[in-house]
Amino acid sequence: MANEHLAPALRLLVAERARGCCEYCRGQEAFTLQPFSVEHIVPRSRGGTSSEENLAWSCQGCNNHKYTRTEAPDPIGDAMAPLFNPRTQRWADHFIWSSDTTQVIGLSPTGRATVVALRLNREGLVNLRRILFNEGLHPPSEPA
Repeated sequence: MANEHLAPALRLLVAERARGCCEYCRGQEAFTLQPFSVEHIVPRSRGGTSSEENLAWSCQGCNNHKYTRTEAPDPIGDAMAPLFNPRTQRWADHFIWSSDTTQVIGLSPTGRATVVALRLNREGLVNLRRILFNEGLHPPSEPA
């Protein structure tokens, strides 16, 4: 299934549902150099399907860092925690923006594990957030 292609209508649904933002780091597709992609929340290698409920819109950075992970250590205590699932969890329940809106801060074990594992505060993202904030374009509206 490594070469499986998604139907264009399904890809469009996933992209539109995300409203132009990575469902993990909230990076805005309009301001990135690399195209976003459909990401399997539960990877196909772990039995995940290409159903609407298992797909997320992801920037290349988050997609590459997530790879086949579904969990990661919570940096507080090192217990394993599930990674954020944008289909079953609300972003605001697990993350907040730092006071200057350049950093994503994990609120829960899932949020903290996801921030570290997917490197949601990569240097390029932090710099872009700062520039976009100064232009009144960040943070993006909260996902539904």
